Amino acid sequence: MASTNDLKNGMVLKLEGGQLWSVVEFQHVKPGKGPAFVRTKLKNVLSGKVVDKTFNAGVKVETATIDRREMQFSYMDGEYFVFMDMETYDQLMVDRKAVGDAANFLIEGFTAQVAQHEGEVLYVELPAAVELTIEHTDPGVQGDRSTGGTKPARLETGHEIQVPLFVTTGEKVKVDTRDSSYLGRVNS
Repeated sequence: MASTNDLKNGMVLKLEGGQLWSVVEFQHVKPGKGPAFVRTKLKNVLSGKVVDKTFNAGVKVETATIDRREMQFSYMDGEYFVFMDMETYDQLMVDRKAVGDAANFLIEGFTAQVAQHEGEVLYVELPAAVELTIEHTDPGVQGDRSTGGTKPARLETGHEIQVPLFVTTGEKVKVDTRDSSYLGRVNS
């Protein structure tokens, strides 16, 4: 338990039927008239939905302990992603729902933050950018600018992104894991 006066960005609260909400931002407000209150912006840990919520100052809120660990992706086992804890070498099986969009960028050996609460995996978070190899893309045709100078390319994970016309099959590129955007070529 914590008081609304102790709120910090990134703190995870357990509200309304056990749902987990992360504090994105907060502001203590002391109006000239009436009691003080705390205005917050909260993000649902599982769904990503963001809501504004106001608490009276000093009210007790339940906090949740989120265990974030650096883990390495080892392999796929059916529908499960198997991660290995780099300190204990324990293996953890994570289902596709918890991995979410990170599945588009995972290859063996990549490290990711795996967040757990009471033994249940909440989400898998990758670095903001990863380096992957282009598995296939059509050759860029000179003068073809009707598409704004981009073409589809399939990454080694099977995920498709848009890349500039000069990128070729077999090249290593940097990709933004948040929006699947091309960030540049990687010089070997």
